[in-house]
Amino acid sequence: MFSKACEYGIRAIIYIATESLENRRVKIGDVAENTGSPEAFTAKILGLLTKHRIVNSLKGPYGGFEISRSRMQEIRLSDLVFAIDGDSIYKGCALGLSECNAAEPCPMHEKFVKVRSELRKMLETTTVYDLATKMLAGESILMR
Repeated sequence: MFSKACEYGIRAIIYIATESLENRRVKIGDVAENTGSPEAFTAKILGLLTKHRIVNSLKGPYGGFEISRSRMQEIRLSDLVFAIDGDSIYKGCALGLSECNAAEPCPMHEKFVKVRSELRKMLETTTVYDLATKMLAGESILMR
């Protein structure tokens, strides 16, 4: 459903948030290792997330990536998905057709409209803080 970049981005932001809640900054290599993402791809994604002000990047020997608790509570998953993938997840056809609408629907159009609506609701009501605190509580994992 999400692009590979978006999947890696979500995992990266959750990892950075959990470490930030423990007052630790993380390096790109740490993020890649703890999320199962290739390091070069992780660097590209984190650059994009920094540009969109989703994470903070500090340079130097004590630098790394971090996100403040207040920012975690503001950022919705929908913000993250939009920064990486744009709004295609809300507009694309379930079967990948170039155009799909109610006037000329694909065979899955009606059911997929409902799925997209629920997905949008979930993305807009879930914060990075929600996911990071679940990780810290041991209720979820990032890698298998």
